[in-house]
Amino acid sequence: MRNTDISLNRSLVALIDLPAALGLLTRLPVPVDSAAATARGAAAAWAFPLAGVVVALIASLVGTLALWLALPVAVVAGLILATTIMVTGAMHEDGLADTADGFWGGWDVARRLEIMKDSAIGTYGVLALGLSLLLRWAALVAIVSAGHLWAPLIVVAAVSRAPMVAIMAGLPNARAGGLSQSVGRPNGLTAVLAALIALIVALIFLPWSAFALMVFVPLAGFACAMIALAKINGQTGDTLGATQQICEIAALAVLAAQLA
Repeated sequence: MRNTDISLNRSLVALIDLPAALGLLTRLPVPVDSAAATARGAAAAWAFPLAGVVVALIASLVGTLALWLALPVAVVAGLILATTIMVTGAMHEDGLADTADGFWGGWDVARRLEIMKDSAIGTYGVLALGLSLLLRWAALVAIVSAGHLWAPLIVVAAVSRAPMVAIMAGLPNARAGGLSQSVGRPNGLTAVLAALIALIVALIFLPWSAFALMVFVPLAGFACAMIALAKINGQTGDTLGATQQICEIAALAVLAAQLA
């Protein structure tokens, strides 16, 4: 490994981290120095919440335009969801479906991992996706109906991605190959930085909701981690995507209860 690569690996933060996070978690045409991004690996994971903020800004712009066109709130909420799905390439939704199929369709670790790797979607995956979309849409309808848009979307996008970093750092890779294994495992400081960024975003945009979010979202992430540990003895890229979805639902539910 070159000296510059070693330096990048040892740095807590690097300029390449946000473009690398966007390149990994979205389909946005962000120019990324692939060599530098590879050298950073999981060390760039602290920027996952910031990548979520970028996704939320785009979704908020679409939602604002839809409201300006006087579209019904239900349609606005649907367009917001559609935008986030397109911008992320349904990456997290795919992880949720694969995780649901594998965790509850397999009878042992090897079979669960095999099902999760299969591109086909089963009953558990369909149900998980349907429930996720329904719950998020209903929460967004309540939030937007109460006159809120930009702040909730930005906060939810940030806080729902921080637990992914904690799980990457805290759980071993469940399989030898796959996206999570190729990215690597961040250290504890990287996970703490991601959590701090999520907290700061919440305090800036929704200070009155930050405490509740910082209670229920980590609890949702911890539950995802414990289930993954019990089912496959670790984590994969699919379980990280599922974690983001579950934490997003938890965050939206908290805000719907407080803001609506």
